[in-house]
Amino acid sequence: MSWPLGALLLALLGWFLLLSDLEHGRQRAEATAMREALNMAKNYAGHLVRSFDIVDQTLLHVRYEWELTNGKLQLETLNRKKLFQAGSLFDVTIVNRNGRIDTSTMANVRNSYIGDRQFFTAQKFAIIDFLYLGGAVYSPGLARDIVHFARSLSQPDGSFAGTVMVGVGAEYFTTTYTEISLGKHGLLALVGDDGAMRATRVGNTINNRGVFAFTKMPQFTMLWGSKLMEGETWFADGRPRYIGWQQIEGYPLVAIAGLDQADALAPYLATRATSIRNAVLASVVLFCFAMIAMILSIRLAWRKHQLEQTQATYRMATEEGHEGFFIAKQVCDKERKMVDFVAVDCNSYGARLFQQRREGVIGKHFSTLLPEPERQEFMVRMMQAMASSFYEGELQATGEWSAPVKWVHLKMVRSNDELAITMRDISDTKAHVSELERRGNEDALTGLPNRHWIQSFLPQAIARARTEHSMLALLFIDLDGFKGINDTMGHPVGDELLRYTAERLKVAVRPHDHVVRLGGDEFVVIVEQLEDRHDVAHVADRVVAAFKEKFRLSQGTHLIGTSIGISVFPEDGMDADTLLQNADIAMYAVKTAGKGNYRFYEHQLYEDLRKRVDREQELRHAIENDELLIYYQPRLDIKTGMVSSMEALVRWQHPSRGLIEPLEFIGLAEETGLILGIGELVLDKVCAQLATWSQREREILPVSVNVSPRQFNHRHFIKVVTACIKRHRIPAQLLEIEITESCMMGDSHDVSAALAALQKMGIKILIDDFGTGYSSLSQLQRLDFDVLKVDRAFTSEVAKTEEGKVFFTAIITMAHALGMRVVAEGVENARQIEVLRRLQCDEIQGFYIAKPLPPAARQSDFPLQIMPVFV
Repeated sequence: MSWPLGALLLALLGWFLLLSDLEHGRQRAEATAMREALNMAKNYAGHLVRSFDIVDQTLLHVRYEWELTNGKLQLETLNRKKLFQAGSLFDVTIVNRNGRIDTSTMANVRNSYIGDRQFFTAQKFAIIDFLYLGGAVYSPGLARDIVHFARSLSQPDGSFAGTVMVGVGAEYFTTTYTEISLGKHGLLALVGDDGAMRATRVGNTINNRGVFAFTKMPQFTMLWGSKLMEGETWFADGRPRYIGWQQIEGYPLVAIAGLDQADALAPYLATRATSIRNAVLASVVLFCFAMIAMILSIRLAWRKHQLEQTQATYRMATEEGHEGFFIAKQVCDKERKMVDFVAVDCNSYGARLFQQRREGVIGKHFSTLLPEPERQEFMVRMMQAMASSFYEGELQATGEWSAPVKWVHLKMVRSNDELAITMRDISDTKAHVSELERRGNEDALTGLPNRHWIQSFLPQAIARARTEHSMLALLFIDLDGFKGINDTMGHPVGDELLRYTAERLKVAVRPHDHVVRLGGDEFVVIVEQLEDRHDVAHVADRVVAAFKEKFRLSQGTHLIGTSIGISVFPEDGMDADTLLQNADIAMYAVKTAGKGNYRFYEHQLYEDLRKRVDREQELRHAIENDELLIYYQPRLDIKTGMVSSMEALVRWQHPSRGLIEPLEFIGLAEETGLILGIGELVLDKVCAQLATWSQREREILPVSVNVSPRQFNHRHFIKVVTACIKRHRIPAQLLEIEITESCMMGDSHDVSAALAALQKMGIKILIDDFGTGYSSLSQLQRLDFDVLKVDRAFTSEVAKTEEGKVFFTAIITMAHALGMRVVAEGVENARQIEVLRRLQCDEIQGFYIAKPLPPAARQSDFPLQIMPVFV
C-alpha cells in the first residue's frame, strides 16, 4: 500500500505547490495590471499636457493678434481662412471688459453677455497673467460638456480689456482611448484638484451632461500611484478596475486610467483554468500509475518516482526564476553545415519573451521564433557559442518581443551538439543607466546640455572637424545685466530669465548647432560645418539681434544684452580647453569695450588679459606688503590765505617702476574689487597720521579722504569708519569724507542714512569733482553736504571765457544758498585766483598753491599760509 499512499501525498504536495503558484501568479498579474494602469495614466497625463499647451498657445496667439490689430481682431475672418481648426476641436471667443462677446468662431453669439461666467470674473480680478482652466460645463447649444480656458487682455496702460477664451469639448480629452491598450471596459478620466470631474470615458461610451463613470469623487493623497477600486463602491457600471493616476505637471489636474479587472486578469484566469485541468488529469494519471506500480517491481517504481521528483523540482526552479531558459539543438543541411537551431525545451518565462506559450516554442526553429531585426545577429552568436563552447553578451531588442523588453542579457553554453541558453531582461537596468547619463548631461533649469556634456562632445566634434578638414567655432555668451536682475528681483526671476534666454538662443542659431549652458549666465554655442568666418559672424549677429527685444518676465519687462566671444578651430586652438579659454577671453574684451556685441579671438587679447592679470597681482601684492603711500595736498581759504584742510592722496611705491600716480591703478582696483582693501588701508593710514600729529601739536587741520562709490555703498562702510576712529583715538571732526556724484546713484534712502550717520559723528561730507557726474539739483537739495568741490575742468575756464565765469557764479550761488562751502580744484595761476576771489569762492586747491607732499613729522611743517596768493 506504500505506492497509493505515496501517490496521495505527492498529489497533495503538487496541489499545494500549484495553488501557491497560482496565487503568486494572480499577485503578479494584479501587480502588472497596476503598473500598466500607472504607465497609461502617465502617458495620458503627458498627452493632456501637450493638449493644454496647444490650447494655451492658441490663446497666446489670438491675444497677440488682438494686440497687433489694436483690439480689432475678427475671429470669423481667421476661421474662414482656416488659420486654426476652430469648431472641430474647440471654439475661440474674445470678450470685452463689459462682459460682451466682441468676436467668436461660433455663429450668432456676437454681443452676447457672458460677464457672469467664472472664467471672465477670474481674469477680470486677477493680479497677474495666468491660464484659467475651468470645470466641465454643459452647453445646451452644443449638446456637450465644455471646458473653458482663458487668458486676460490688457490695454496699453496695463488695465483690464477683457478676455480671450477657448472652449474645448470635454470628449477631446479622452480621444486617446484605444481598446488595444485599455480593453472594452477600460476607463479614462480627468479630475481637478478642486474636486470637479472634467471628463470620463468607459470603453466607447463618453459621459456627458454631468453624468460620469465615477459614482463619487476619488481622493488621491499622492501625486501618482495605482490601486484596485471596487466596482459597486466607485463605478456606475459596478465593474471593479485597476486605477492608475498621475498629477499633471503644471496644471491642477489628475489624469486617471483604469483597466477592467476581468479583462486584465483574463490571461491569468485562462492559465489558471488550464493548470487546474492539467493538475486534475495529472492526479488521475498519478493514481493509475500508482496502481500499476504496485504490480511492478519496487525498485523500478522507486526509480520512476525519483525521476518524476527530479523533473518536478527542475520545472519549479525554472518557472519561478526570472530568466528565460532554452535547450537548442543544432540543425545541419545535407553537407553537415549548421543552418539553424531547434528549441528542444524552454521554460514559460523564456516563451513569454517571444510572446508565446511554452508549448508553442518547443520544436520550432529559432529562425522562426526570433523577431526579424535581431534574427541574423542572434543566429551568428549561437554559431559563435557552438564554435567556442561559450558566449556571453547583450542584445538590443527592437523587434516584436514581449512589450517591456528592450535589452536582453545572453549566456550560451555548449553541451555536445546542444546549446543551453539563458536570457534575462535587463531593460530596467539599461533604462536606469541611460537616465543617469541624461541627467548628468542636462542642465536641470533650462534643459540644455551642460558643462559635463560639452566636455565629452567638444573633443569629438574637434576630431570630426580635423578629419573632414573643416572649421568649427565656439560662441562664448555672457548676459549683460543679469546679475542686477538676479540680485534685485530674486533668484526665481533670474531662473525665469535664464529659461527664456535658452529658448531665444535655440531659435537664433541654426538647427544643427548646439546650445550649452556652462553655469550662471554663461552659455556656449557650438557651430560646426563652417566654410569661413562669415558664417560664424552671421550666427553671432542673429544672437545679438535676438536680445534686442525685451524679456516679458513675471515681474515686468527687462532688456538684457549679450557679450559674445568667438574662437575658431583650428586658427584659435587645437583642443577644447584652448578654444573655450580663447572664446572667454574674446568675450571679456567685448565686456570691457562696452558690451552688447561680439568679437573674434585675437592673440593680442590674450596678451592684454595676461598683462591685466599681472597688474592685478602686483596691486594685490602692494596692498598686502604696504607699498601704498599717502601724500597730502593743502586747501587754502581764499579770504585769509590760511590752509583750511588737507586732502589725502594715495600713491603706489612700486619696487621697480617707482612712484605711480593713482590714475594708473585706481580704475583696475575698481574693476577687481581691490578698491575696498585700498580704501580701508588709506583710511587707516590717514587716521594713524592724524593720531601722530595730535600727539605732537595742540591744534591740527582736518584731512579729507576720497571714498569710491563701491566703498561708500558697502554695507559695512560706517562700521569701518567708526572702528578706525576708535582704534586710533582721534576726534571725528579731524576726518572729512570726499564722495563723487556717482555715489548718489544708489538708493536715496540708504545714501541719506549713511550721510546722516557720518555727520552725526562730526565728519564733514564733500562732493568731489562736481559737474562731471550724474547728480541733480534735487539730490543736492535733499541730501545734506558740507563742501562742494568744483572739477578742474570748470576752474580752467573761469579766467578764459565769460561763459566760464557765469557757470562758476551759478555753482557758487547755488552752493551758498544750500549752506555749502565751495572749493575750486586745479588752480594753476594767479589770474584764476583773482577771478575766484571776486566770485566769492571760499577755498582753492591746486599745484599753484601746493603739490601733494609726503607726510611731515608735524603738521605745522606744511606751509599754513601761502603768501604768493596775495602778491
